[in-house]
Amino acid sequence: MKTKISVVLLIFLVLFSFVCIEKKIFYENLYPRKYSEYVSKYSKEFNIDENLVYSVIKAESKFIEDAVSHKGAKGLMQISDITRDWAIEELNLGEIDIFNPETNIKIGCWYLNKLFKEFGDLNLVIAAYNGGSGNVRKWLGDKAYSEDGKSLDIIPFEETSNYLKKVTKNYENYNEIYKREEKD
Repeated sequence: MKTKISVVLLIFLVLFSFVCIEKKIFYENLYPRKYSEYVSKYSKEFNIDENLVYSVIKAESKFIEDAVSHKGAKGLMQISDITRDWAIEELNLGEIDIFNPETNIKIGCWYLNKLFKEFGDLNLVIAAYNGGSGNVRKWLGDKAYSEDGKSLDIIPFEETSNYLKKVTKNYENYNEIYKREEKD
């Protein structure tokens, strides 16, 4: 009888381990860390959480290097031409290929850093990355969207509101999947 219980317990443990491993692999495929050498390098250089960068890339391009939005934003982090030109000037980049993953991630991290310096709040940074910093400043100054002038109660652009939810959810999931293994 003890042998049967031991065998059943062993089978249960093996199956449970398999399910846990498969679940981890499943989630890591759903929330990949592609281009990690560039994300790591530029998130450190510009003091941005790596998981936030992955969350933005997943929301913006689903890790497709040559993605172009309906508004003309380009690459992994969907850099607009205006932001590209600003970064070229500020970072002294010269001639660049915005679809190059390293260049795109560098500019995206630089821009996220600029937004953090301006707003200092993750939700405002994410909203500004999508909806524009000028719009976020305008919304913060309007009692219809911000009662305290420091956070947004309502985001009037549905696309930006949905984007904030998507990136926030990605960020929560990246932190859940990858922060745990970093602590081990």
